[in-house]
Amino acid sequence: MKNGFKIGIVCASSRFAKARADQIDEWMARRHPGREVAVVFHPACFLKHGHFAGDDRARADAFVEFANDPRLDAIWFARGGYGSCRIAESVIPRLDAVARKKRYMGYSDAGSLLAGLYKAGFEHLAHGPMASDSVRRDETADGALSWLTTGRTDWIEPSLALDPRPAVAFNLTIIDQLTGTALEPDLTGHVLMLEEVAEAAYRIDRMMFHLTGQASIRRVAGIRLGRVSEVTPNDPDFGQTPEEIVRYWCLRSGIPFLGTADIGHDAANKVVPFGRR
Repeated sequence: MKNGFKIGIVCASSRFAKARADQIDEWMARRHPGREVAVVFHPACFLKHGHFAGDDRARADAFVEFANDPRLDAIWFARGGYGSCRIAESVIPRLDAVARKKRYMGYSDAGSLLAGLYKAGFEHLAHGPMASDSVRRDETADGALSWLTTGRTDWIEPSLALDPRPAVAFNLTIIDQLTGTALEPDLTGHVLMLEEVAEAAYRIDRMMFHLTGQASIRRVAGIRLGRVSEVTPNDPDFGQTPEEIVRYWCLRSGIPFLGTADIGHDAANKVVPFGRR
């Protein structure tokens, strides 16, 4: 790793608070006082346009600017929420050879951009902790920074060490909504890892029905289930756990259920590099 590795932070989705950015800067200063690794926030991170961190054009332009900037070595998504699907299709054709060399990391709503980039042939993508997670737990952020700076990390999803097949990871809602769109990548032969947060069991069931009913998804090597947290209550109770739901639809669709994955909307979220390691 060269001296002065710079990571550009962009916000492609929901609003991002300046106070959280200040916390991240303080964390980076404590962990890397010599500035051997530094983060640079795009000013557009702090714009406000209704729900979003700036309007679609502002978020798109900010992502393209940082992705194509040769002074930055990697791109780290600030946070999730919702909004990256609104800009993904328009920004990808604007990315140049510099952008293709960078590493990109995020999860949740950032999955829309990661999917589109993967479809476009970008090689250095990972579902993993976002910049906002760096103030939650040192081990999590250190693991993310290790992958962003070197392409290697001990903070890796454990099954990847045992299974040589290419893998991807997505929030269930995101990949379900992407299927059939211009952003859907070819996942033939991939291990597909899923995680979810704050959804009712019946909605998880409905998404799994739709996802596993897609001909393209039925070509995956199998599905692993990460953590499904904060399941919202339903009256009457649905009667199946998230794992039971996923197993049910895997069996119905003929997709192998491969077990669990150590990913989720939490501080223990491990890194899943896209494709082959």
